[in-house]
Amino acid sequence: MPDSWQVSGQYLESCNCKPACPCVFLSTPTEGDCTVVVGWHIDTGKYGDVDLGGLNVALAVYSPGTMHEVPWKAALYIDARATEAQKNGLLTIFSGQGGGHPARLAGHIGEVLGVASVPIEFEKNGKHRRLKVGEVADVEIEALAGAGGAEVTIAGHPLCIAPGYPAVVAKSKGLRYEHHGYKWILSDRNGLYSPFSYQN
Repeated sequence: MPDSWQVSGQYLESCNCKPACPCVFLSTPTEGDCTVVVGWHIDTGKYGDVDLGGLNVALAVYSPGTMHEVPWKAALYIDARATEAQKNGLLTIFSGQGGGHPARLAGHIGEVLGVASVPIEFEKNGKHRRLKVGEVADVEIEALAGAGGAEVTIAGHPLCIAPGYPAVVAKSKGLRYEHHGYKWILSDRNGLYSPFSYQN
């Protein structure tokens, strides 16, 4: 039985679909498959007595078809600044072994390509977000301008990284991922970001 845990902070994702990604509505990806990089920045969090605040996690996913219908291939990246105890907590939570919403996401994964400890940077600046994962990934997204300059948001979507929070629709300035035999170099594609909160 895993220790009790809770984490909350900010998340972003970007993929190869055209905005807004139809996968979140359980529809077919715009390109037939989906290549997505997700990042989380933990503002506050604990795994048992271990403080997880300030740390970052990233996930790269390849889905060869409609995301809720096919098993994903995925690679998990843990912040290199984490101590051994913090790393164990983050692995338990974000691999889905600790229950909560990450376990639902992990239930879609058919093959784990690898787990690595790398430097991860997560930047939040107004309507701009950036994620850098070692040398393997770099994602930069900016919110789309809606009516009157307001944010465009999606709420209650069934395939959701951060349930309970409206996701801001964004567009990628760039998405690069090069690892495990994949090379994704994209721009002007889908992005989403919002707060998140998970617990077991």
